[in-house]
This record gives sequence, C-alpha cells and structure tokens, in this order.
Amino acid sequence: VQLVESGGGLVQPGGSLTLSCAASGFTVSSYAMTWYSQAPGKERDLVATISSTGGTTYHKKSVKDRFTISRDSAKNMVYLQMNSLKPEDTAVYYCKVQVGFVAYWGQGTQVTVSS
Repeated sequence: VQLVESGGGLVQPGGSLTLSCAASGFTVSSYAMTWYSQAPGKERDLVATISSTGGTTYHKKSVKDRFTISRDSAKNMVYLQMNSLKPEDTAVYYCKVQVGFVAYWGQGTQVTVSS
C-alpha cells in the first residue's frame, strides 16, 4: 500500500488548490479515504472523508462550504478541492487509508496560505 500526495504550495488568501492522492497496492473504491491536516505545533486533524462506495462524504465544519473531497476510481486517485483558502488552512495535508487494523499515510503535502 502506498499513498503519494501532491498539489500543495503557496497560495494567497481566497485562492484555490487541488490536492491529489495517488494510491497503489489497493483500490480506493474498496476503502474509505480520508484527508488530514497538521498545522505546526498542533495535532493531526481530520479534514474530510469519503466512504468506500463514494456515496457519503464528511467535511469538518470549518471547511464544509469551501473544501470538497472526491475520488476517481478509474485513476485510483483521491482529491481535495480547496477553495476560499484562509491563512488558518496552512498545514501539511495527508491522505490516509485504514486497511484492517493498519493505517497507511502518505508523506504529506505542504499548503501555505499567505499574502
């Protein structure tokens, strides 16, 4: 199992980014997939999750109207569309999958929101 995030970068407040998570060793349509964020000095925090069927998504309250989790089963990819970015969204963003009792994480991608 491998997860590789990409798409982070420096963006101005109000801007947009799309994070990608490339999965290998399993199919994203078989498991719930989750994005987490970790700001400096803070714990890793769940941002959004998509069910194994893709029919159910959850976004934490502070991003609910700005971020959207999605997946492309054909490409075995998971995405996080991030709009109206705020400085407080600055963090390293991680993709995670739980396979049985084992949690697999990517290496993370840095998102910095600053003018």
